[in-house]
Amino acid sequence: MIPDDHPRYRSLVARERIADAVRSGIVVVEGASAHGRGEAFDYLLGEETSASAARAEETAAAFLMAADRPVISVNGNTAALAAVEIRDLAKASGAAVEVNLFHRTEARMEAITAHLNSAGVSVLEGTAERLLPLSHDRALCLREGIGAADVVLVPLEDGDRCEALVAMGKTVITIDLNPLSRTAKTATVTIVDELTRALPNITRACREMTPETQARLIAAHDNTALLRAALEQIQETLADALD
Repeated sequence: MIPDDHPRYRSLVARERIADAVRSGIVVVEGASAHGRGEAFDYLLGEETSASAARAEETAAAFLMAADRPVISVNGNTAALAAVEIRDLAKASGAAVEVNLFHRTEARMEAITAHLNSAGVSVLEGTAERLLPLSHDRALCLREGIGAADVVLVPLEDGDRCEALVAMGKTVITIDLNPLSRTAKTATVTIVDELTRALPNITRACREMTPETQARLIAAHDNTALLRAALEQIQETLADALD
């Protein structure tokens, strides 16, 4: 039992959710390792949403609301940490939700889908096809889901699929705590923030979006500037730690 007055309560709860999800088969052991890597970067970011991350979240909402066929791609870690947040964002943005996995088995697909369903998420189902130019199982997706999407939100993404989606002409929004990753540098919009902080901010921005704000955010978007700001935030955090 984690006391709610613990100074690192949110982080410890997230860690426990990942551990529980490993035991239940929703998350693979490699996913637990990836979570720890992200947590380390969150320390460097001060464990808070920076001004540049907030701007990226608003911009992500603008692209989602402007999309004809937005899709939220969900892996095991995302399902374990943020099923309710995914539900809320899907409702606010009108996006479909598709499960897509690197370590793909039918048992995991069913477990993650059931977990999302229990949180009120409507998950696209059907026969996956190898629609992406990748040699691993993340190439498998639904023709009416990721295959047809013009905007794809891919939290906790791996770089090669991000590159493939961008090469197919899709707008790719990612949530990645590492601003130096291949995903962060390849995506159309990179949100350098922790998943459960970022998703509610995107949802709120979707609900409040006006056509004028949407057009302004999309026109002014500069992903390189967002990544540079995230790196500057890390430098500031390290400098402050030494004072």
